[in-house]
Amino acid sequence: MTVTTKQLSSLSFLAIMGPGILIAATGVGAGDLASGAFAGSKLGLAVLWAVWLGALLKFIITEGLTRWQLATGQTLLEGAVDRFGSLVQYLFLIYLLCWSFVVGSALISACGVAAHALMPVFDDPRTAKISFGILHSLIGLLFVWLGSFKSFEKVMSACIGMMFVTVIITALLMRPDWSQVTKGMLFPSIPHYIDQSGREQGIYWTLALMGGVGGTLTILCYGYWIRESGRTGVQDLKICRLDLAIAYIMTALFGIAMIIIASHCDLERQASALMVVVLAEQLRDIIGHWGQLIFLIGAWAAVFSSLLGVWQSVPYLFADFWGLFKQRRAQKGVEVSTPIPVDPRGKPYRFYLVALALVPLIGLNFEFELIQKIYAVFGSLVIPLLALLLLIMNGRSNWVGKEHTNRPITVVALIATLLIFLYLGSPKLLSILSF
Repeated sequence: MTVTTKQLSSLSFLAIMGPGILIAATGVGAGDLASGAFAGSKLGLAVLWAVWLGALLKFIITEGLTRWQLATGQTLLEGAVDRFGSLVQYLFLIYLLCWSFVVGSALISACGVAAHALMPVFDDPRTAKISFGILHSLIGLLFVWLGSFKSFEKVMSACIGMMFVTVIITALLMRPDWSQVTKGMLFPSIPHYIDQSGREQGIYWTLALMGGVGGTLTILCYGYWIRESGRTGVQDLKICRLDLAIAYIMTALFGIAMIIIASHCDLERQASALMVVVLAEQLRDIIGHWGQLIFLIGAWAAVFSSLLGVWQSVPYLFADFWGLFKQRRAQKGVEVSTPIPVDPRGKPYRFYLVALALVPLIGLNFEFELIQKIYAVFGSLVIPLLALLLLIMNGRSNWVGKEHTNRPITVVALIATLLIFLYLGSPKLLSILSF
């Protein structure tokens, strides 16, 4: 049984868009705001094409892992561990721990800075960042601990609505040259940008902008969200594709709006959250106090929804890892194909939720240059690794069924994604090796 157009029209918006809203709201965080702001400021409207192309590549990746899960009943992590062994499992754990600490610290800091920009009740910005950051982390912890998945969907829907509308309004207030916007979206080009050391960085920031659209690790969480929504079989693939298409269109529009806004400003490379505040200060001279306030509300909604999404979704990954560890240990490492139940009320999930909300608070007081470099490598390599996994796993008809294997156009897109993001990640890998 497949989902027909008539059945789709009878479903509520939240029933169709629920998981997509979550991936859009979670995937757009402080880093996306900053990369969009900096690229827009230095490269202008000519790189708008990179935003929608990045969103398209992330759609292909997410659709692929969704197709795998609905065809096999396993998450991509479960399938990779079953087919390629425990090495994948433990490498993933290392990545997950590094990602959780660095991204957790960044989100907490970003929420603190964004809240201080909206409500400057502290004289010392550092005190404000720490105080508001801790408050946001604890609110996220309590909300995920006490709330249901349905309440989480509703709050995230409100946040993405707020951030989407306010950033789009801000972009419209800038009165951009729409002929240049159209040209930047339809005719790819890479402007020149020479950094302070004299190096050409135009292609780097264009690719970074492409990679910053729609998140990295959180893409994997879509599989757990569709399980929560009751989508468990191939009959749900059509609705998932529609869901993801709308989500990544919204993500691309958000990124395009950020480029338009920042193209009117002059920014220097700074910490992610601070760059957004500097951008807001410059916007006051262009669109006035109320325009600046509208933008700050959208920026706050973006980083807080990202924090909520990470706090709710990433513990699924750890709980899935723990379930795989116990299952393979009980069966002495043999290949198993039974889906692992992930209980958001279970001890592994809640343990990681608490750790995720509390341990990164340490990062509010310190600079971690080495760990940030390590994360930069992991962050730049996760997308090509996912593309490689999907090329292999969805390319085997005996694994997913002939009707669900990759189509030729999908294979080309995955290979392109692999090459683009390896090119983006190679300089970071060389940088960490020479540290």
